[in-house]
Amino acid sequence: MTDSAQHTASCVAIIGGGPAGLMAAEVLALAGVRVELFDAMPSVGRKFLLAGVGGMNITHSEAKEPFLSRYAERREDIARLLAEFDADALRSWIHGLGIATFVGTSGRVFPSDMKAAPLLRAWLKRLRELGVQIHTRHRWLGWRDDGALRIASPAGETAVQADATLLALGGGSWARLGSDGAWVPLLQARAVAITPLQASNCGFEVTGWSPLLRDKFAGAPLKNVSLRLDDETPRPGEFVLTAGGVEGSLVYALSARIRERINSQGKATVYLDLLPQRPLATLQTALGKPRGSHSMAKHLHRQVGIDGVKAALLRELAPSDCFADPARLAAVLKALPLTLVRSRPLDEAISTAGGVPFEALDPRLMLKQLPGVFCAGEMLDWEAPTGGYLLTACFASGRAAGLGILEWLPNRRMSPIT
Repeated sequence: MTDSAQHTASCVAIIGGGPAGLMAAEVLALAGVRVELFDAMPSVGRKFLLAGVGGMNITHSEAKEPFLSRYAERREDIARLLAEFDADALRSWIHGLGIATFVGTSGRVFPSDMKAAPLLRAWLKRLRELGVQIHTRHRWLGWRDDGALRIASPAGETAVQADATLLALGGGSWARLGSDGAWVPLLQARAVAITPLQASNCGFEVTGWSPLLRDKFAGAPLKNVSLRLDDETPRPGEFVLTAGGVEGSLVYALSARIRERINSQGKATVYLDLLPQRPLATLQTALGKPRGSHSMAKHLHRQVGIDGVKAALLRELAPSDCFADPARLAAVLKALPLTLVRSRPLDEAISTAGGVPFEALDPRLMLKQLPGVFCAGEMLDWEAPTGGYLLTACFASGRAAGLGILEWLPNRRMSPIT
C-alpha cells in the first residue's frame, strides 16, 4: 500500500475546534486523511470569535528575533514550529481564504474588516469542502479499556476508534467557551506529566483600594503611562483600574514575570511612570515653582497635567510627606510603587501558562507516553503576551501536529493506551 493510499484509509480524531485543531484538520484533509473533529461547544471557534471582539489581532509584523523573544523560556520550542509556519505564512494563508489583512500602527496585523467571523466562516467552508466532519456538543471523556475514545453527545456516550488522535483542548481560561482544563486529570491518569495551569495575560489584585478610589475610579483607564518590574526598561502603554486591582494590555505584557514574582515572594511591586514623556529634571523644576494659594491638586494639574485617575492613584500610593518635597514628588511621579498580591482567577485570564510540557512530546508533537496521541495549541506549556503571538503559535502548532500525524501514520503501531 502506498503512503497516499494509507492516508486515504486512515481516520484521525481531533478533539477541540479552536485554531490549532482546525489547522491540523486542514493539513490532514488535504493529504486525503478522513478527519472527525469533536468539540464540546454548540459551535467551533468560540474563543477565537470572542478574541476578535473589538478587532481581530491575528499576528504581529515585527522582525523574527523580537517576535521569538515574546515566548520567553519556550522560545526555542516555538521557534521550531514557526520555522515552518511563521507570521508571514499565516498572513498568506489568510489571504488564501479571501480575507485581506493590514498592519496597524502598533505593528499588529488585522483582517481588513477587523472581524473574526468572516475568516472563520471562510475557513469552515473550506474544511467542509475537504470532507472534514465536525461534531459539536461532543465532549471527550477519555479512553475505554480497548483504547477507543469515549465521546459524550446529546444522544449518549459513544466509542470512537481512530488511527491517531489530536488533542487541541485549549488551556484553562474562559471555561464557558470550552477551555476548562478538564483534560488535565485524563492525561495525568495515563502518566503524562502536566505543568500546573496558571493565569497568563491576566489582571492582578492589590490588598485593597480605598473606598474613594474603588467607587469613583474602578474602570478608569490610565493612558500614556509606562510600567516596569525592578530596574528593567519601562514598557509604555495603558491599563485599567479595577475594583480590586489592575488589568489591561500593559499589565498583561508583564503578567508572566509578575505572576512568578508573586509565586516566589508572595507579592510583586511594579513601578508606574505617570508621565513617561517628561524627564525627571523637568518635573522637579515645574513642581518647585511656588503654588501660592493653590491646592496641591491644582498645582499638580497646572504644572504637570496630573489630574483625574492619575491624581487619585498618586494620592492612593504615594507617601503623604512627599507632597511637601517637590524633588521627591517628581521622583514618585516617575516611579510610583504599586504592590500586587495575587492574579485574578484562572477562568478570567485571556490565556494560561502550564500544560503539556514539550519534554513530554516527540518532535512530531506526539506524546511519548501515548503513541498515536498528539497535542497542539494552548494546552501545551508555553505562554506569550497579547498582540497576535498567542494565535500565531496556536496555528503553527496545529499545522506541525497535522504534519506529525501524517509522518507517523504509515508506521503506526498499536497504542499502549489499553
